[in-house]
Amino acid sequence: MSIRPAVHLAVPVDDLSAARAFYGTLLGLPEGRSSDHWVDWNLYGHQLVTHLVPDPVLPAGNSEVDDHDVPIPHFGLLLAAEAFHKLAGRVRAGGVSFLVEPYVRFPGQPGEQWTMFFRDPAGNALEFKSFRDESQVFAR
Repeated sequence: MSIRPAVHLAVPVDDLSAARAFYGTLLGLPEGRSSDHWVDWNLYGHQLVTHLVPDPVLPAGNSEVDDHDVPIPHFGLLLAAEAFHKLAGRVRAGGVSFLVEPYVRFPGQPGEQWTMFFRDPAGNALEFKSFRDESQVFAR
């Protein structure tokens, strides 16, 4: 994987204990600073912050990609193949329901990639990908 600038992303959650169980225990992300209202997570070198917001997360909708309904908005990372499959195993073992099961999207085409979608306990949609050839991330 190439070195990229780190991203900062803040997302709403309605239960910090559930967020800790999901992001910390299930996904295995190291916890950083925190307060009674937010928690920082090390998302593979990126700063993800879960902020306590009492209102539920409402999805905007879906968009079709490769015959799958993709939740909008969503966030995630591009991972190396080994990390992608390890994460998929953790999610499956944790009993999380996939919105889109791990599969290869665009096989044999530019941008061929493994992808998977699932939601955190607050309803935030996450997508993780692994490109067969990372130089093809923006290929047409």
